[in-house]
Amino acid sequence: MKFSIVLVVAFALAACSKPAADQETRPDPAPVEGPQETAPEPESAPSTAPTTQGTQTVTDAAIAARVAEATKRLEGTEAGRLILASINAHGGLDAWFKGGDLKFRFTYHPIGKDPNDTRQTVDIWSSRAVHNVVDKEVSYGWDGQQAWLKPADANAGTNPRFWSLTPFYFVAIPFVLADAGTVLEPAGTQEFEGVQWELVKASFEAGVGDAPDDFYVVYIHPETRRVGGVRYIVSYPGFFPDGGHSPEKWMSYDGAQEVGGITFPETFRTFEWDGKTHGELKTNTKMHEVSWVPRGETSFEVPEAAKVLEGF
Repeated sequence: MKFSIVLVVAFALAACSKPAADQETRPDPAPVEGPQETAPEPESAPSTAPTTQGTQTVTDAAIAARVAEATKRLEGTEAGRLILASINAHGGLDAWFKGGDLKFRFTYHPIGKDPNDTRQTVDIWSSRAVHNVVDKEVSYGWDGQQAWLKPADANAGTNPRFWSLTPFYFVAIPFVLADAGTVLEPAGTQEFEGVQWELVKASFEAGVGDAPDDFYVVYIHPETRRVGGVRYIVSYPGFFPDGGHSPEKWMSYDGAQEVGGITFPETFRTFEWDGKTHGELKTNTKMHEVSWVPRGETSFEVPEAAKVLEGF
């Protein structure tokens, strides 16, 4: 996890993952066409007077300092400048961090299989998450240090540590690529569906997250600077204890929804990747019921009667 950032493999084993103990958890990718019900009208981002995040107060000054540090770092390289332009095209780091906690439903649907469908709330400041499985009395999450499951004997339908932050990582690209410890480099261009996309490869410094061998190749539109997709692998040690990684996959980011000044994709399609072009469609994913909620409204602590999960 890279959050500890957690990333995923339901995504790349049909996806990717990453928690980093003090920073964030990175998820792995996956997209889905979930049920076609009508999502509630998204809420706009709340105003940001100083707010309490767990035991930490998030002030406008703290946000300004974090944005300034990330901006300076990104402006120092060609690839960083392209990612910064993409971040600004999606709403900007200041609006991102001032939004509060991000709440959304993520319906990840591998072709021919049952969907993995959860409503989740993510502390984007400290990389913590709580998932509630749709239509089941099952929840799980990542408190910044450890994963948990409730009830203790429940079947989460996935690896909770891996999946806690994986969906978030994918929907939060390009913003999460501003995190310290992310290594960015130009990766040329690639045509997809009639557009010649500009590419940036994102990898990670040693010790960042649960799966520092993960990488992403981000597709950025040459005119709008918005993200159109990513290629990725999953190297999460819970799935690959002896090293190695999943085959590379390509995930298309489709549609756009603006919530609180931040533009997110609406749906995702994940394909096999043969090194040159995309192949068979593997998953459809939907991000819906999206809103920002005030910091401090959601508890990210391990709940009573939950089981703390050891290892990967």
